[in-house]
This record gives sequence, structure tokens and C-alpha cells, in this order.
Amino acid sequence: MEPPTSTESDADRDGALGRGSGADGPARDESGPAADAESEPVSDGDPTAPADVESNSAASGGPRGESTIAAVRRAVRRLVETVRGSTVDIDDYDPDAHGPLVAFDGPDGLEEVDRYWVDAPFSFVSIGYDHDANEHRYHTVEPTLSEDEAILLETLFEDVRDPLLYREDEGTDIETLLRETIRDALERYGAEIETSTFYRLFYYIYRDFRGYGPLDPIMRDPHVEDVSCDGYDLPIFVYHDEYTDIETSVSFGKTDLDRFVVRLAQHSGRHISIGDPMVETTLPDGSRAELALGEEVTPRGSAFTIRKYAEDPFTPIDLLEYGTFSVEQLAYLWLAIEHNKSLLFAGGTASGKTTSMNAISMFIPPRSKVVTIEDTRELQLSHDNWLSSITRERLHEGTDVTMYDLLRSALRHRPEYIVVGEVRGEEAMTLFQAMNTGHTTYSTMHADSVQTAINRLENEPINVPRSMVQSLDILSVQTLTRSGDQRVRRNKVLAEIEGVDQRTGELDYSTAYTWDGETDSFRSSGSQVLTEIRDERGWSQKELLTEVENRERFLEYLRANGIDDYQRFTAMVNEYYSDPDRVLETIADDETGTRVERERGETVEREHEGAVERRNGATTELETGDDAPRER
Repeated sequence: MEPPTSTESDADRDGALGRGSGADGPARDESGPAADAESEPVSDGDPTAPADVESNSAASGGPRGESTIAAVRRAVRRLVETVRGSTVDIDDYDPDAHGPLVAFDGPDGLEEVDRYWVDAPFSFVSIGYDHDANEHRYHTVEPTLSEDEAILLETLFEDVRDPLLYREDEGTDIETLLRETIRDALERYGAEIETSTFYRLFYYIYRDFRGYGPLDPIMRDPHVEDVSCDGYDLPIFVYHDEYTDIETSVSFGKTDLDRFVVRLAQHSGRHISIGDPMVETTLPDGSRAELALGEEVTPRGSAFTIRKYAEDPFTPIDLLEYGTFSVEQLAYLWLAIEHNKSLLFAGGTASGKTTSMNAISMFIPPRSKVVTIEDTRELQLSHDNWLSSITRERLHEGTDVTMYDLLRSALRHRPEYIVVGEVRGEEAMTLFQAMNTGHTTYSTMHADSVQTAINRLENEPINVPRSMVQSLDILSVQTLTRSGDQRVRRNKVLAEIEGVDQRTGELDYSTAYTWDGETDSFRSSGSQVLTEIRDERGWSQKELLTEVENRERFLEYLRANGIDDYQRFTAMVNEYYSDPDRVLETIADDETGTRVERERGETVEREHEGAVERRNGATTELETGDDAPRER
């Protein structure tokens, strides 16, 4: 399989970390003249300092005892002499003219089943399959440096760091600034290098100053949802949206991993140390990170787990495409949201609770006041009247801003809809008080069934009285399961809370929709919520069914036309709220036009087939008649 040929990156070059180390650093070609050079660890006092390169006297050309930097500079001068006379100016990179920056023959001993760019033309991912172990492996592929290029890179790291950090605040485009800084440094060296060499050096400097070091290709991969490091010298694992849990080719040694975890905390504005070794934080790109430093709380060594932030959140159309909900369920939820019914999304870890809640919240009417409350930012709405709030841990004694504080504050903003990332404690009481006072609320919680969710709400540490729980309208339970040979997310049940049974004192609920795992389909059991909406609006049963069917038709139209971007989706929903008749008329016209085009195409195809048959028949008669042509 050839490397990916696209020259467009699948992600913006907007990383957040200083120079990272880990794994084995930049890939090197060990055939260079300085093959025995070794890297020293970075000083703990300077998290952005580059690793020194210590060369023996034979490799460096200097006397024994010469300083490391002097040896490097001597090696660079020798390198300059060897490269002098090559390309004078650094052109824009052209793969046809300058050749590929990366080369990879495929993972050793594995069958390569997939390959795609994550940062073209610099890095791509190769997925291999191990038939013996019956598992997939994830390989990151980056430019390979010769030994001389690696020496030059070490020197450049030192020389461009301070100018880059100093000039970064000038508002200059970071890529342009970095290119100029590297070019200035090369001019001071008197070096004239090949264009391909320049861009390989550029990649690693950018990756380690602005990206995530060796983890950067993984963080750029749009197919990766979670990244997990369990300790020193252990392979990083990722959760891939197609290959699920998969081992990668990236790992960190002790010094590198400790330094990397400290960097993640620092660039999130947090402090982590052996005395305070655990931190939950949000990375600059919005990803959630749980960090642990040292071996006291995680005996296998420093560790981290990153839940990547999706820049483009899922929409209801995505949920439909992935089979998480049926179109009938989405139309049902749309009507429920439009008519101020409160929802709670329950499920296990990674079942898609927050993703579904965020997607369903796109049905909120456009002018309604919405307040979201979260520990770490995950929710993303294209809603004009939206106030987003996030908790803050203590900066000084007594200055915590908790979800409970934010929820109490939110009620003073007079919201019509309150969306809480997750309920775990005392904030749940305030949330249900808000429900009882007429506020429509949505939230998530960990529970794998309707009864488990109710039990969690009514008992420690949440302790919501049963009389208040009955103000909840709909409870959605999601699951991460298998359908055939694929792991899928499904809405297991949509339950409706009916109230407290006066005879038994128990909380009654009914199921409006359930998922049948055997057929991977959804069954409807009737809905009391829809009946309430019908009665509130004064609709007949026929009018209610028409409203549901119209929304189903609208969603199917968006699906058929690929309108799954959250901003376009929200704009279309807003149009529907503004003038549903006009939108449905437009859909009808499009469907009619499509049907006419399809029928016209079928007619033309039939006429063409008839002409071919007539022509073939005439040819057969000609060839079998007395006047048929003869071979010469």
C-alpha cells in the first residue's frame, strides 16, 4: 500500500505544548556519521529545554572533555560543510518536486489494513492486523531524520526557542513565524539545506513546541476518541471509532513520561507534583485529561487518560447514521424538548450519554435562554441565547466554584433550559428543585438501567426525594455493546416517569421505546408524554401523528442530503421552527424533483436498452441472412 497522497492536513496545526519527548523521539536513520550520539535527559528545571547530544571524540571531532554544546556546534559546522552547495532558497514544499517526507513499508509482521493522513504531508497512521494475536495495532509514521539532520535539529531547538517564545505574542501566524525563525538560524550557521530537510526539521520543531510531541499524530487523528497511558515503557492505547481499543507504537520512558505529564498540567494552567500527584484538567484544545505523576498513586509510573474534544459535535443526524436512535425516537424527543419535557441520560462509561444529550439539545427552540453547567467543557451548541459555565477548583482558600454554586447562580439568569454535564451529588437536589419550579432540565448520570438510575437518585450521595424525582419526564438509558462483530452505541430504553403509585408508594414508569439486540431494531410501546403534548396543544390524535411524521420526514431529508454539520443542522431546525409549512413544501418540491429525475432517468435507460436490443436483433438477422458479411 502506497502512503496517503493527500497534501491537505486533516487537522489544524494548533497544538498546545512545549517541546515534548517520549517514545524514541524523531525517527532517525542510523547510517549517518554520528550514529553513536546519545541524548541526555532534559533538565527538570526547564520543561522546554532540548535534550543535549553527547558525542564521543571520534563522532564530534573534538577533544575529550569538550562541552556537549561545543561538540554539537562542531558537528553542525562539519554538517554545514557537507551540505554546502545544495538548494539555496527554501521553496514551498512540493511532493512531486521534493519527494515524500515520510516513508513506510508497513508494520513488520502485520497485515496493513488501513492507512490515512492525520497531518499531511508530515505524518500518517497505519493500522496493522496481527493474525496470530487476532488484534489490530496502531502505528504513527513521521519523517525519518538522518543522524546529521538529528544533530542539526538539536541545535535548532536551542537557538529558536527563545526567539519563538518572545515573538509569539506579536500576533504573527505561528507557522510563518517558525519558518522565518528557522531560516534565520540556518543563515547564521551558513547552512544551505535541501527543501525536504527544512520541512522535516520544521515538522519536529512545530510538533514539539506547539503540539503534543510524540503523541501529536494521535491527538490529530479524528478517529481516536480516548488516549490512555498506563505507566513507564508501556504502549499507549487508544479507542478508535472503527477498531475500538487498540495498542499503539508510542510509549514513554520514565523521565520522558514524568516530564510530559508535568507539561500537560502546566499548559492547562494547573500544577502537579509528587506532593499533589493527581489532577483533572482541560487541555487547551478542550480535551479532558486525568493526570497522575510518579509511582505513589499509580505504581506502574506516571499515567494519563485523555478524552478528546470533538470540534464538530454530533448532531441527531449522526445519531441516526450510527443507529444510536431511530428516526421515530428522534422525532419523539424533538416534540418532548419543544414542549419543555425534562430528560435524564443514563448509561455506563463511554456509552455516549453526553454526546446524545448535546445532540438532542440542538432541538431547543432558537430564542430560548439556555444555561449549560459542566466540570470540563464538553457541550457545544450553535445557539444564540446560550450561557456556558464551568466549575473552578480552589485557587485560594474558600474560592471553589462548584456545580452547586453554578446551578444556584443559573436560576437567577431566568433560563428556560438548564443543561448539566453530570449529576453526582448535592447539585442534583437543586436540579430537581428547578424541575419542580418549571425549568426544563437535561443531565447525565452513570447507571445501566432505569431502576438503577432511580435508585441512585433516591439514595446516597444524591438523595433526591421520590416526590421530586417524579418531576422528571423521560429517562434515556444508553449502552456500549456489540452488534455482530462491531461495537456500537444504542439507546437501550426510553422510559417515561409516570409518578408515585398511591397504593405502593413506588415510582411508576413505562417504556416508550426499547432496543431489540437480536434484530438491532427499536420497538415502540406507546407514549404518555405524547398524549400529554396532544392534550396540551388541543390536537387530535391524527394531528399528533402528523406532527411526528413531519419531523421524521424532515430528519430523513437532512440525512439524505448529508446535512450533519451542527451549525447547518441547527440553522435548518431554526427554519423549521420559523415556518414549518414552507420547509415541508420545499422538501416536497425537492422530493418531487428527485422522483421526476429518477423516473426520467429510468425512462431513458429503458429506451436505451430497447434500442440496444433492436440493434442487436438487426445485427443478428444481418449476420445470419444470405447477404451476411464473410471473413476476408
